[in-house]
Amino acid sequence: MKLSKPTAISLSSKIAELSKLNILSLVLVATFLGFYLGSNGEMEYNKLLITLLGTALTAAGSGSLNHYLERDADKKMDRTRNRPLPSGTLTPLFAVLYGMALVVIGSVTLAYFVNLLTGFLSLLTAFLYIVVYTPLKKITWLNTSIGSIPGAIPIIGGWTAASNSISPMALVLFGIMYLWQHPHFYAIAWLCKNDYAKANFKMLPVIEESGTRTMRQIFWHLLLMIPLSFLPVIQGNLGIIYLVGVTIITFIFFLSALPLAKDRSNKSALLLLKASVLYLPVLLFIIIIDKGLGS
Repeated sequence: MKLSKPTAISLSSKIAELSKLNILSLVLVATFLGFYLGSNGEMEYNKLLITLLGTALTAAGSGSLNHYLERDADKKMDRTRNRPLPSGTLTPLFAVLYGMALVVIGSVTLAYFVNLLTGFLSLLTAFLYIVVYTPLKKITWLNTSIGSIPGAIPIIGGWTAASNSISPMALVLFGIMYLWQHPHFYAIAWLCKNDYAKANFKMLPVIEESGTRTMRQIFWHLLLMIPLSFLPVIQGNLGIIYLVGVTIITFIFFLSALPLAKDRSNKSALLLLKASVLYLPVLLFIIIIDKGLGS
């Protein structure tokens, strides 16, 4: 039986998968959040669109290069064996060329049309994600904490795109984003720990099956999010609507982790993951309302 050639639609879907659109969407939310606050009420929408485009290109390219570096590990995991490279739909050479091209185009776009600082931060994010974080997944469980650094830089990139500077508020946003990623990615690691073990990834739920240290890391970072989330109000950047809203959603985020601490089940890990995914867009919505009514 002769196999048919992949259609343009199926090929485009594989390229989209190579770009890791799920991660890209969170990166864009963080970038928009940083840009919105960095604009201080004076949004330049053309610059915003270019910032989101450049950031999306760099993030998509980084995702492709991550696929390339983890192609052998992906073959061993049930959830990833049908990805474009392990399945043979796309070639490793395509992933490398596509990824490098997008990283360069995205970073240059930001450096030329926005500012050099934002272009540098975009390139730094790609470097840390590809060259540092990805190999560390097979070396140490601290890969999550180290990988959260490039994961949090896009929110500063959004700020610098709007203001061409890094202020204390931008660093606070970075801190919130950095802490948020720990419960988010530990929930994923818990759900995928059997697959990660097959690929020899040193994720914390893999190397410590009881989950005690994983729970400690989740709650430690959730607790740190509480005082850090109040700093924008103390600094005078945001007001009472933000204070009430962020208190509620951070408390809900914290509560969503309690079932996992109690029963260590995949169902509870999924609850925490869903809460983490909702946290950022809801936080953005609260900030928009606060800034809109306060202006």
